[in-house]
Amino acid sequence: MPKQTVLNATHRAQGAKMVDFGGWDMPIHYGSQLDEHHAVRRAAGMFDVSHMTVVDLTGDQVRPFLRRLVANSVDKLKVAGKALYTCMLDEQGGVIDDLIVYYRDERSFRLVVNAATRDKDLAWIQAQAAPFGIEVRERPELAMIAVQGPKARAAVIGLLPGDAGAAVEALGKFAAAEVGSDFGPLFVARTGYTGEDGFEVVVEEGHAVALWNALREAGVAPAGLGARDTLRLEAGMNLYGQDMDESVSPWEAALGWTVALDGDRDFNGRAALEAQKAAGGARRMVGLVMDEKGVLRHGQRVLTDAGEGEILSGTFSPTLGKAIAFARVPSGELGAVRVDIRGREVPVRVAKFPFVRDGQAQPGVLS
Repeated sequence: MPKQTVLNATHRAQGAKMVDFGGWDMPIHYGSQLDEHHAVRRAAGMFDVSHMTVVDLTGDQVRPFLRRLVANSVDKLKVAGKALYTCMLDEQGGVIDDLIVYYRDERSFRLVVNAATRDKDLAWIQAQAAPFGIEVRERPELAMIAVQGPKARAAVIGLLPGDAGAAVEALGKFAAAEVGSDFGPLFVARTGYTGEDGFEVVVEEGHAVALWNALREAGVAPAGLGARDTLRLEAGMNLYGQDMDESVSPWEAALGWTVALDGDRDFNGRAALEAQKAAGGARRMVGLVMDEKGVLRHGQRVLTDAGEGEILSGTFSPTLGKAIAFARVPSGELGAVRVDIRGREVPVRVAKFPFVRDGQAQPGVLS
């Protein structure tokens, strides 16, 4: 049986269609995936992301440990609440998972890792932490609600008492605050997976349903995994297991910006990444836009002058009215790019991603 979040019965009562997602019984939509997508782009929507795994790390050597564990530099984290997006790599430079690291104090950091990779992530983190004497504590008693969209911040702040609301309102992007509320202690992070502003709110399970219902009463639309996927692809955000995995390095997943080759920091996979960078990668990830009618889907062949590639994530973009995709293709001049759709070669354009930012098509995407 799939696992359930504390909000499962609430989703069902509110008419959600449920699906098995990585071993979790999760809402795919509440009636209209398209309406939910537009709600996030135009106003505010919320997602149950309680299946994500929260892990707290504590110890005197926690910063040196994280300097070893992840490819980005935690030395950038100096202010309480500041967050960092990064990847954990194996020794071959393959991506074990992508995650967010939050700095709490010099002895305490918080990680949020993907649900589908929970077991392997925890095993890897615990094995890596042992020489550093770090306490690795999973927090299954915590739920998480992502509230996203141009009106999302105001909706959350409106439910908080004065001092807490002021602290959350003052947050810069990619930062978090720990505040008290009528819903118990909250960890409110100005992060998300949709390309819109908003918060990811970590709340104790006992208060999660009350918070969800209060947000709904404040005008925030419940949204499912279907809209979350179209939103994140428009925003140019990778999905682990589809756009990257252990067989792919950050260079090949357009995540070079998350790698900090700073000083002599010996993080897992560094030597492999440096060797790959020096040799020049054999493949890369690009964005594609299809002007003809149809949908780009995972697994379709991509035909280029440099050789064949394949579609990784593909969807019809509700914001753009066109099909968009990530594709992994050979390095080199691609020439006229086509996608094999049921034996027909359909022309596509290579476009920079994100495809959509702040609700608007980015330059070159529609032309």
